Amino acid sequence: MNIEQFRDYCVNKKEVTEHFPFDEDTLVFKVCNKMFALASLKKWEEGNPFINLKCNPDYAQELRAEYDGVQPGYHMHKQQWNSVYVNSDVPTKLIASLIDHSYDLIVQKLPKKDRTRIQ
Repeated sequence: MNIEQFRDYCVNKKEVTEHFPFDEDTLVFKVCNKMFALASLKKWEEGNPFINLKCNPDYAQELRAEYDGVQPGYHMHKQQWNSVYVNSDVPTKLIASLIDHSYDLIVQKLPKKDRTRIQ
């Protein structure tokens, strides 16, 4: 997965917008103004890309035990966010699935009117 594929995958989801709320380096994807994925463009350019994704805490622990490329979320709540390293032992299909999982976790917490519009 490259940065363009990551971006396209995220922005093609319903109600997703992209932002740079922290600085010019950190690309953030939001659904209904709630973050579900973020990545450092500089890290992608340096060849060490990772994506921060929200994750169910129990599932996060399972993933970290199974894959070296899944670590506690960099600069995030360590129980609920993972840093998923793209050039690692994490298969691309799983990365896409983890993006979906993160998106779905956020959508589940949205107000009913927003959830209904998205689904």
